Amino acid sequence: MKKISALLLIIFFSISCASAIRYTVEEIKPFPPPIQDKIKKGEIATGMTIIQVRYAWGAPDIVDVLPPDKEGFDRVKWTYKRFGLFRTTLVFVDGKLSEISSNQPGILK
Repeated sequence: MKKISALLLIIFFSISCASAIRYTVEEIKPFPPPIQDKIKKGEIATGMTIIQVRYAWGAPDIVDVLPPDKEGFDRVKWTYKRFGLFRTTLVFVDGKLSEISSNQPGILK
């Protein structure tokens, strides 16, 4: 029984630690220091690029391609679901985060 418990703990920590790493220091090095700080803290802000948000939050649960905006810029909507209760939607226009909407406390400041 002790061996099984120890094995389960090892598996749990391996999975949780592996999923927490979404980038390497070298990958975020070209970004401005304030963006690097946001990525390291797992924070996002409007103006960030798709790749910067991906480094900060990981892959979204749902990706939808939206019709272009009035100026013809490409639009993409990412949706993150948390704990089955919370949903955060991000809209990117021309590759930059332009809208954040969420019912999760602490996301919108």
